[in-house]
Amino acid sequence: MNKYRLQFGILLSCMFVLSCADQLDVRNPNQPTASNIKTENDIVSLGLGTYYSGWTGNKFGGFAGTFLTDVISYHSGMGDEIGVEAANVYINQLVMPDWVQLDDNSKVNNPANPSTQLGLLRLANKNAQSSQNPVYYEWSYIYMLNNHCNALLSYVDAITFSGDVASKKNTIKALAYWWKGYCYARIGSMYISGIINNQVGTTNNKFVDRQAIIAESNSNFDKAITAINAITNTSDYTKLMQAIIPSMNQVGKGLVPTQAMWIRNINTMKARNILVNTKVSAMTTAQWNEILTLTNQGILATDNIFIGRSNSNGDFISSTTGNVPLLTAGDPTSSTYKVSERLVQDFKPGDKRLTNNFEVVASGGGTWKGNSDRGNIFNTRWSLIDNTSGFGPAGAGVMIYANSTVGEGETYLAGTFEENELMKAEANLYLGNLTEAGARIDVVRNYQGAGLAPTPTTNLAIVKEELRKERRVALAFRGLAFYDARRWGVIDPVSAGGGRSQAIVIDKNGVVNTNATINYNYLDYWDVPDNEIVYNKPSPDSAPVINPRTN
Repeated sequence: MNKYRLQFGILLSCMFVLSCADQLDVRNPNQPTASNIKTENDIVSLGLGTYYSGWTGNKFGGFAGTFLTDVISYHSGMGDEIGVEAANVYINQLVMPDWVQLDDNSKVNNPANPSTQLGLLRLANKNAQSSQNPVYYEWSYIYMLNNHCNALLSYVDAITFSGDVASKKNTIKALAYWWKGYCYARIGSMYISGIINNQVGTTNNKFVDRQAIIAESNSNFDKAITAINAITNTSDYTKLMQAIIPSMNQVGKGLVPTQAMWIRNINTMKARNILVNTKVSAMTTAQWNEILTLTNQGILATDNIFIGRSNSNGDFISSTTGNVPLLTAGDPTSSTYKVSERLVQDFKPGDKRLTNNFEVVASGGGTWKGNSDRGNIFNTRWSLIDNTSGFGPAGAGVMIYANSTVGEGETYLAGTFEENELMKAEANLYLGNLTEAGARIDVVRNYQGAGLAPTPTTNLAIVKEELRKERRVALAFRGLAFYDARRWGVIDPVSAGGGRSQAIVIDKNGVVNTNATINYNYLDYWDVPDNEIVYNKPSPDSAPVINPRTN
């Protein structure tokens, strides 16, 4: 496979095309132009390249080396699903709270310098050290994917297709608009501002605020729906999608979605755009109703979705290191990431998913303790089980997080049934439908084989806590935990009502604290990468590219 390094956030040169030799006969043009993107096979190759460009095909440096390992690990770490001792790309500092107060009221401060995440991000976000700048990676991967989608849209109308030409062109357009909607969703959900760019191999310097970026995401999702509805030949649509989606991903839920399934996938993503970008305290009744409308037309349990899987060559992801769960599995003395005590704390007693996926650390007398100068809450008694047989200690039918057997286990690239149901539950909760909210939570628990009794729905506070725990457990390692911590106010300073209380924390001596308070104090939306600003100076009418927060 061809790989290239993106030098700046917005791709200023034309993109490569990737493919697996056993899936397509590809010309691999490094600079697609009107002269070499002419045939159906050419644009299919380009469509296939969107998958590799966005997630795994280009390694810019970083820690583990791909979007699914580096970028998602930032979200998992800041969402307190994992801890990290390694210092590559400042990742241990990125996910380190300002302080933790233990049961004896002693306070353990962030031992790093700078001693706050904001200080670290402002220090690291410099063009001169792009490979050591955590702010750089998500921006770079996503705008590279967006540029690839722009190329698809630029070339598709001039291509000579066989079969139902209109259906095939609309299939390509739907794919491009779907991933563009995804791209703008990620930028608007993580950065203070971004660029709306619909041109190939070039950019503009008009930065718009994150709300405008989310609006552009929804606009592209709507364009994808229009294109999907214009497809009249189901057979040609399916065959074309089978050629574009990497073959190893077309297993289980990764099979080509029907047109109706794809639209439901889009509705779930549009609901996510609202949910994760609005603090719960600021949500309106109209927004909850809109989420409920979208999720009622969102992903079903039987729907195919967009996933990634490993193969023997690790073409899309490695079977042992291709995502956050795989890098967390095993004893923490050797695993890259460490299981957070707070994640395990959020399982309810008797949950089979806990039995199925976690066991006591084998080494260190049952507790792993990292160097105290590398973290203040990352010690843990737990390791994540690598369920290579396809089921765990609780037996078949119970969800597993990690399976390093080649071709097994699913990496979720976008929305899922569980996410859709839990958004539906939350909307019902805040609209006063507690019984229905509890029912949706139970649907997810039953779907994942949790084996729990029905959710109590006696009052709002109880259902809110059940929902909080279920989102933490059911959606773990899917890149949503930081969004939730942000909108719930958990990442806010304790002095402003944020943080986490009654938390389990293992101190440097291995003592288990059960009533600790954690002051995360993380930045809510990141600054635009300096790597972008240096080479693409914002226009005078641009939105701010730096988060106004100063402490």
